[in-house]
Amino acid sequence: MKKVMCLALALMFVFSLSSCAGSQQPAAGGGPIKVGIINNPPEESGYRAANVADFQKVFTTENGYDPQFAYSLKFEEQLASFNQFVTDGVDYILLSAAATDGWDAAFESANEAGIKILLFDRMVSASDALYEAAVVSDMAQEGTTAVDWLKGQNLDHYDVIHIQGVMGSDAQIGRTAALNKEFDSGAMNKVIQQTGNWSDAEAKAIVESVINAGTAFNVVYAENDNMAQGAVQALDAAGITHGVNGDVVIMGFDCNKWALQELLSGNWNYDGQCSPFQADVIDGIIKDLEKGVAPSVKKIISEEKGFDAKTITEDDVNTYGLG
Repeated sequence: MKKVMCLALALMFVFSLSSCAGSQQPAAGGGPIKVGIINNPPEESGYRAANVADFQKVFTTENGYDPQFAYSLKFEEQLASFNQFVTDGVDYILLSAAATDGWDAAFESANEAGIKILLFDRMVSASDALYEAAVVSDMAQEGTTAVDWLKGQNLDHYDVIHIQGVMGSDAQIGRTAALNKEFDSGAMNKVIQQTGNWSDAEAKAIVESVINAGTAFNVVYAENDNMAQGAVQALDAAGITHGVNGDVVIMGFDCNKWALQELLSGNWNYDGQCSPFQADVIDGIIKDLEKGVAPSVKKIISEEKGFDAKTITEDDVNTYGLG
């Protein structure tokens, strides 16, 4: 009987600790680490589907976490989720921001509540004193690498359809910046510059509008693979050749496996890598923070490169392709 009573008391103690987890008890107190994860929805792109799956794989109860997930492409909805996580009293908020600006007040509120913030995938304009660390891609370097490759093709002229991502996102800003320099200098001609919101359908409509207007172009610079795919659909429908030995150079970003296959087949020309795998690194940072060890650097940049249809291999497709 005494053994039964002792067991019952032990169980009551465990449940009591679990109920305290919502009031910011550290992991050392016996409860799981409460994390609120704010991301773009997996439907956004193949890259995002891989990114979401990576975080869902790492941030689990088995790995010591009590995770909550929120998904939106809209800043206002992400901000509402952020504020709700503060109200819920999570221990950490992990954020892939839909927009770079507007986070200062929310970050300050989280800091006052003792909640630590970690960025992933995308940077924000807020002071780095307001967050612990950022595990991100260098979007500006992605754009520079892509534009340097394009300049290296030594085309007789550069008449560019530029299909941008969601405006104000770190990916859009970075991938746009290098190309804008070429437009501003007159080295390349901007046929059209318009957001496709990461959507193949919207990108297809943009290219169709240029074709229907009879405007000449020889480059499509799409800021993700889905939009490059939509652009190609418009070209195919109009009987316009593209890729290696084609009339139009096709450029995308993210390195979905199907996109790298398009390069290997010669249907596209270039694809810029953007690594979606940040969850393990952030998991390690959190576990260190729980031990009182702060990150040694604020910004941890994923190593990335670009792929050329003329040099890509089957091994590259299998090694770097997403999905």
